[in-house]
Amino acid sequence: MAVKGRPVAVGFVVLLLIALLMASNHVAARLAFDHGVNVPTAVSFRSLGTALVVGVLVWHQRIAHRLSGRERRGLVAIGVLVGLQSLLLYSAVARLPVALALLVFNTFPLMTAFWARVLYGHRPQRAVLVAMPLILCGLVLALDVLGNASGLGAGGQWRAMGVGVACALSASAMFGLALVLTQHEAGAVDGRVRTLISMAVVGVVAGAAAGLQGGFALPVGPQGWWGLGLLTVLYGTGITLLFTVLPRLGVVGHSAILNVEPVFALVIAWLVLGQAVAPVQVAGALIVVGTVIWLGTRRR
Repeated sequence: MAVKGRPVAVGFVVLLLIALLMASNHVAARLAFDHGVNVPTAVSFRSLGTALVVGVLVWHQRIAHRLSGRERRGLVAIGVLVGLQSLLLYSAVARLPVALALLVFNTFPLMTAFWARVLYGHRPQRAVLVAMPLILCGLVLALDVLGNASGLGAGGQWRAMGVGVACALSASAMFGLALVLTQHEAGAVDGRVRTLISMAVVGVVAGAAAGLQGGFALPVGPQGWWGLGLLTVLYGTGITLLFTVLPRLGVVGHSAILNVEPVFALVIAWLVLGQAVAPVQVAGALIVVGTVIWLGTRRR
């Protein structure tokens, strides 16, 4: 329920702040990866830190969390999917410019429509069908598919970026499926309780992945520790804002503005990491972001 007298502009600013925090989290993750941290370690620290903070909130606010068997099974499945999504997305961030990894991941509204159709028989809305070719065209430009901007040619470009793009697309598919299951299998569960359980499961999944890779890889040098600490704090703060402050503002229907995250990441990664993309790639990114925001803010 919205807070009476609260200007809509406040909600808009909070949404922008959450997008900024999430973009900064991924830039911090890349900094950690460049200084010795592996992907499972980053996901474990981030997820368990977030679970701890949200768990304290749930306890302090005495939020009821009695779950049915279906909801428990659904939340475990969602946690596993979000764990896989996190590992895949951070793997993409480790291989691609941060903004491009997030841009590919932000195709998840299309993945959500796909899974809703496959699992629950929901026909995609006409707007999704209209948006699909626009998003794909934007991605072609942003990823420099033919290698013209990079000068590598199509073959060289995909040898350099193919694995990262595949990871980001797979993360998008996992997240889209998690969103569909959240709506249909755990929609009545309080968002903070969902986050607590999901993040705890993600931490377990990431810990298992770390075990398979020979254990956790801690940072080498102070920059790595800064990156690991910041990605944990930034992600935890962003998720906590999303599930505690945002519902009170009553602007959930405008949450598509969160998809400006790749634009923030583009600027921050350029300032912090020195990552830059060609102007034509920026144009493609704006097409994708603009289309996704239109999808989320259109009148239904």
